[in-house]
Order: sequence, then structure tokens, then C-alpha cells
Amino acid sequence: MAKTTLEVKGMMSDHCKHLVTKTLKDLDGVSAVDVDLKAGKAAVEYDESKVQFSNMKEAVEEKGYDVVGQQ
Repeated sequence: MAKTTLEVKGMMSDHCKHLVTKTLKDLDGVSAVDVDLKAGKAAVEYDESKVQFSNMKEAVEEKGYDVVGQQ
């Protein structure tokens, strides 16, 4: 399992936090998501053979948020 942290702009409420969490968890290969609303970050544990950063970025941006970086 790999781990990464997405820097997400535009999350302002618990609704946003839950939507980003659900969006990432719904991706095949993602096993865990922890969204820190105040920091604007989503820590993701995933299987690199099934999902990549670009897939995560696209899924979150389709929900109206901006992924501005990865750590």
C-alpha cells in the first residue's frame, strides 16, 4: 500500500469533508481516507496498481474542488 496527501482547496464545511472522503473511498484501490478540513488536506492509502494520483485528482475536481498539490 502507498500513501499520499492531497492538498485540496475549496473545502469549507463538514459536508465538503464527507463528499471528498466518499469520492476518494469510492475509487477502486483506495483503502483509507482521512480528510483534515482545517488544513485542506486528504491523506489517502491506496494500491498503486489500481489507482494513481491523477485518478484521485480528477475525481475530487469533478466534485468542484481544486487539488493544488500532493505530498
